[in-house]
Amino acid sequence: NSIIAAGAVVKDSTIVEPNSIYAGIPARKVKDIDPTQTREMIDRIANNYLFYSKWYEGDQ
Repeated sequence: NSIIAAGAVVKDSTIVEPNSIYAGIPARKVKDIDPTQTREMIDRIANNYLFYSKWYEGDQ
């Protein structure tokens, strides 16, 4: 299980390692994840994206 950040561009030559977070353009590994905390981290990051998206709702 790995996490790819929203907006990250994963090149076809990129090998995504398990238990990692990837971000950026091009995507690169930015952090290792403790396998026992993967589900908790995915939930927390997803909630953060929802929280921060509220800041930009009216900017269109």
